[in-house]
Amino acid sequence: MTKLFEHTATRIAELIRTGEVTARAVTEQVLARMDAVNPALNAVVARNDDEALQAADEVDRARAAGEPIGPMAGVPVTTKENVDQSGFATTNGLRLQKDLIAQTDNPVVANLRRAGAVIVGRTNTPAFSLRWFTRNSLHGHTKNPHNPAITPGGSSGGAASATAAGIGAMGHGTDIGGSIRYPAYACGLQGIRPTLGRVAARNGSAPDRHIGAQLMAVSGPHARSVDDLRLTLGVMAGPDLEDPWHAPVSLQGQDYPKRAALCIAPEGLQTQPLVAQSLKNAADRLTDAGWQVEEVASPPFREPARLQAQLWLAEMERGAKDAFVAEGDPDALHVLAEMHKITPLPDLNEVLDALQARLGFLRDWQAFLAKYPVLICPVSSEPPFPDLLDLSDFPRCLEAQLTQVGLPLMGLPGMSVFTGFGTGEAGHTPLGAQLIAGRYREDILLDAAQEIEARSPEIKVVTPDF
Repeated sequence: MTKLFEHTATRIAELIRTGEVTARAVTEQVLARMDAVNPALNAVVARNDDEALQAADEVDRARAAGEPIGPMAGVPVTTKENVDQSGFATTNGLRLQKDLIAQTDNPVVANLRRAGAVIVGRTNTPAFSLRWFTRNSLHGHTKNPHNPAITPGGSSGGAASATAAGIGAMGHGTDIGGSIRYPAYACGLQGIRPTLGRVAARNGSAPDRHIGAQLMAVSGPHARSVDDLRLTLGVMAGPDLEDPWHAPVSLQGQDYPKRAALCIAPEGLQTQPLVAQSLKNAADRLTDAGWQVEEVASPPFREPARLQAQLWLAEMERGAKDAFVAEGDPDALHVLAEMHKITPLPDLNEVLDALQARLGFLRDWQAFLAKYPVLICPVSSEPPFPDLLDLSDFPRCLEAQLTQVGLPLMGLPGMSVFTGFGTGEAGHTPLGAQLIAGRYREDILLDAAQEIEARSPEIKVVTPDF
């Protein structure tokens, strides 16, 4: 018999809505699951069981009273420690912020609460949410439940590790350079990076971010099914005046031709054979579903990736340089130094030029995606990395992540879709493909991903054996 913590978000919501199970029973099972597996994973780093059970009891009370309940009523979820959740520290993986207690909810957290979701814990992130690996000096090292020798991804590695292991049916993540897409890839999940403005966000505990992060950073979900992404993204996308970038665009767009482009090696990327086969599998599964798939060259990733890195560095130099030194996290200092080697710090004119060039790149991408509503390309040119590889070979990591870093400059949506498993450099490893669509066309991504999912191995909850 399937245990409650193994169910998807959509199934849990249905079971609670029909009265087959209570929200308290689901929450109790998930908290017990956390007790059982989180010591090995270190995915959840803060919890308040009493608050979670109270939220579950309120769902059960409302349902028993015949009151309306939200679309995620009783669904257990986690939130990442870089967004405000009232009563919890917004640490962003920093000892400097361990006592930065939020007084209000970030809009994405508020929307989850309004939908009836039960927040069971806060998930780990690397210091400054900077890496594709998840370790910091405050909370320590998060592991991948599939294989401790590979990264769980980052920066939302705690969210993906937790969701893969059944600690919640959905894990909230953020993405400015792959931080939703890569953990989903590494942990064998479905994960979507929404369009800029789709999901409102604001941390009242901190000053507003500079223009680069405003244009590139988004919140989105990790889940074990595409249906769950539809459900949770719809909830996260609720309107909120706290975010002036928020755009209340319908989640269901106009009809589109079922045509996809396949690009295995964008701009000379040395895509490894195991990954190339995973991309071909995704394309074949779409073809089987009646889509037309054509192998073509993609629009630019390399120059957008370079400009994105410039904007990152300009903002870190302006707003976080002293904090890096004060925090003293050795991993973060190493990565920052490596970024400075590869990407010189821009001056004001270079920042202005990057913002100007952004418009032209977005124009090129929009034209391409009008012809091919979906692009299939690598999430990474390699299977999930051996853990902490960036500390020994940062250039290799950065090159492999070209498509992740290049996409956010344009504010476009992308997602990682699970395709199966393989054996990489570090052993047993999940695999996947990245799908990219036009602005506010997450519905196309989800439609295509659903067809791939239907023809791929089922995503099951993983129990770590280490």
